[in-house]
Amino acid sequence: MLRTLCFLFFVVTYSSQAAIPAPVQERIPDASVVGEARFTYYFWDVYDAVLYAPQGKWPAERFALRLTYLRDFEGKEIAERSIKEMKSQGLDDDEKISSWLKAMNEIFPDINEDEHLLGVVGDSGEALFYQQDTLLGEVDDPEFTRWFFNIWVGEKTSEPDFRDKLINGE
Repeated sequence: MLRTLCFLFFVVTYSSQAAIPAPVQERIPDASVVGEARFTYYFWDVYDAVLYAPQGKWPAERFALRLTYLRDFEGKEIAERSIKEMKSQGLDDDEKISSWLKAMNEIFPDINEDEHLLGVVGDSGEALFYQQDTLLGEVDDPEFTRWFFNIWVGEKTSEPDFRDKLINGE
């Protein structure tokens, strides 16, 4: 009986860790899921999102957000939409907008249905981006990191119900 319980504990522990992407395990101590949500625009399912933080607790200084796309997108479209969302939250610095758009255009690849992009807040507040588990690049600017991730988890997000599902695990 004790062996069976130990085996089941190992399987459950290993299974839950296996579901967390490797870059999240490497960069976010004791990471687990905070919440999950599906983003739908009118009738189209766009992506499924998963928010990770230490011990699954929000708010967190270091966290990761994985978007699994449910349709194909060009990297350029993702970058432009990100800037549009940042502007809708109040970003109005043309120099930063231009610089950040350029950086995202260089980092974000074209994405196919069922592929995912992962954004991770690093030790120094930089934003690291992965496709599947491969590092695509980073933006070493904590201000960019804050504006970028606020698209999903910020109080001024254009999708407050979606945010609530991510940060409250609803």
